[in-house]
Amino acid sequence: MDSVPEAPRFHSQMRLLLRERVIETARELLCTEGWGAVNMSRVAKEVGVSRAALYKEVGTKRDLADLVIREELATFVVGISDSLAEHPDDVIAGLTAAVDFTLRTGSDNALLEAVLSGRSTANTELLPTLMTDPEPVLGRALDAVGAAVRARYELADLSEEELAARTEIVIRLTLSHLFQPLGPVERAVAQVAATLRALFAPVEAPAS
Repeated sequence: MDSVPEAPRFHSQMRLLLRERVIETARELLCTEGWGAVNMSRVAKEVGVSRAALYKEVGTKRDLADLVIREELATFVVGISDSLAEHPDDVIAGLTAAVDFTLRTGSDNALLEAVLSGRSTANTELLPTLMTDPEPVLGRALDAVGAAVRARYELADLSEEELAARTEIVIRLTLSHLFQPLGPVERAVAQVAATLRALFAPVEAPAS
């Protein structure tokens, strides 16, 4: 009798494990062979399920791309939150540290390198998902980072709309450096830090 209530939980756990394995497999193929090498039949074979089962669990190849990018973004968000936590009383220092983490981690990220290297080949299918479509990366980054900043710092002088606008400027500038780097990370961080001071220093300044 006790095992009956556990059945739905077990099924959910198995689905979660399957999804994790699918994402891991697709990411490995992407990083080693490019997104063009990723197809649902091959992923299903590597994971050990039928193609029909894979489609039922994940959806289309575009849906799979979204899952892979969402999982990758989640690891960045954790690091960004940790960077903010290291500077609990200084939003400028916290966001500067978050930008530094993002750009340094991104410069060594195998998935990002694989996707961006596709610009020099015909393998550009994943680029719009990463760089052009607003939701997969930009939209989620705005939501996650904005929430983290609001939770970490007391910025009573900024409305939700004002904070969102400032956060969007910082994120867009950081993503530009991440996707199209032109120099060392230190130079990019310095540029974003200058923008941060212009955006947030008036907010942090004590009242006269």
